[in-house]
Amino acid sequence: MRILYNSSLQKATFFLTGFQGLEDLHGWISIPFFSILGNCTIIFIIKTEPSLHEPMYLFLSMLALTDLGLSLCTLPTVLGIFWVGARDIGHDACFAQLFFIHCLSFLESSVLLSMAFDRFVAICRPLHYASILTNTVIGRIGLASLGRSVALIIPLPFMLKRFPYCGSPVLSHSYCLHQEVMKLACADIRANSIYGMFVIVSTVGIDSLLILFSYALILRTVLSIASRAERLKALNTCVSHICAVLLFYTPMIGLSVIHRFGKQAPHLVQVILGFVYLLFPPLMNPIVYSVKTKQIRDRVTHAFCF
Repeated sequence: MRILYNSSLQKATFFLTGFQGLEDLHGWISIPFFSILGNCTIIFIIKTEPSLHEPMYLFLSMLALTDLGLSLCTLPTVLGIFWVGARDIGHDACFAQLFFIHCLSFLESSVLLSMAFDRFVAICRPLHYASILTNTVIGRIGLASLGRSVALIIPLPFMLKRFPYCGSPVLSHSYCLHQEVMKLACADIRANSIYGMFVIVSTVGIDSLLILFSYALILRTVLSIASRAERLKALNTCVSHICAVLLFYTPMIGLSVIHRFGKQAPHLVQVILGFVYLLFPPLMNPIVYSVKTKQIRDRVTHAFCF
């Protein structure tokens, strides 16, 4: 399908593409709705069930809130493309969307690191678990994570806004991403590229290394447990988190590498990775935690069956 855009709007708008030719397959747009439903269910269950007001589930509610925010950020443009074919997006709206997308993405990285710390304390320091991860500490961790994300991402819209844009305004995805928008500027974008790389290294890079380090310590502790049944029980509490980490970091790192270094990568690969990066984790995280966490599974079953 050939995409046409109004050249008179070129200097004022960008043009979103996404999955070309799939506008009639409305099943695609059900993914954000299921993501919103799943994460709202997790938040509601944790909020209304006093027995789940524990550090592990409070961090899970933070993850669900972040995923909910990501789904809501991408929903307007995805619906606009699939329902009414509205592909134009103003510069200011695009910059605002990419601010929230990147801010929430890096916030999710922080939450995943916090959840790894929770598993480390629960397995390696079980006697001090309640005294270390108090509600006050968890609240401070959440505020620090949010503050870091906002502080690092807030310069991006202003850095993009100062550029003139010329040539083709077509974007590969159904939403705006900094690493793609900056390439449409008719100016030197080295500062944006360097700062973008700094943000990724200082968030995703450091967080992923700390998560690996946490699991190295967890594995060492688990292997020192004499009982095989107890070892499996301890590791089983980490399965959901490991799945969430892989669902988030794998497409995010892949998309960043392709946008920065994979100039010859097929357009379809970029589109699919962009789709998986933003829409797949918010959909799958509630499913993974509902399946692998008995307490959540029991509450979800009870909520939908009675």
